[in-house]
Amino acid sequence: MADQSKTGAPNIFPCLRYENAPRAIEWLNKAFGFEKQFVVPGENNAVAHAQLRLGAGMIMMGSGGKPDPKNPWATEHFGTYVVVPDIDVHYTRAKAAGAKIERPLANTEYGSREYSVRDCDGHLWSFGTYDPYAES
Repeated sequence: MADQSKTGAPNIFPCLRYENAPRAIEWLNKAFGFEKQFVVPGENNAVAHAQLRLGAGMIMMGSGGKPDPKNPWATEHFGTYVVVPDIDVHYTRAKAAGAKIERPLANTEYGSREYSVRDCDGHLWSFGTYDPYAES
């Protein structure tokens, strides 16, 4: 993974969950001009993951799901994903600062190494090595 701080590529991505993600994708295109980079279909007309671009910016989004104590992203409506160059160092730093770990550092089936935490006001963040721009 390239270090975005050196390439100038964005490394912070808003993440949204929608009750009807397929409809939201169409609406975001019609109303705001977001274009599909790619969409991963889920079960029952759901969207497991999608990336939508507007200019140089991008959002990640998908359908809301059933509560899963191992994955806060299943039901959270908004959060932020940040690509970092050394995820292991970053995780150690967050733990030492007292961040509430929601999903411990682990490798994913889609090739990332990441973790999820809540900040001091309870907002959901994920940090990892997955770079949505690599899919461009």
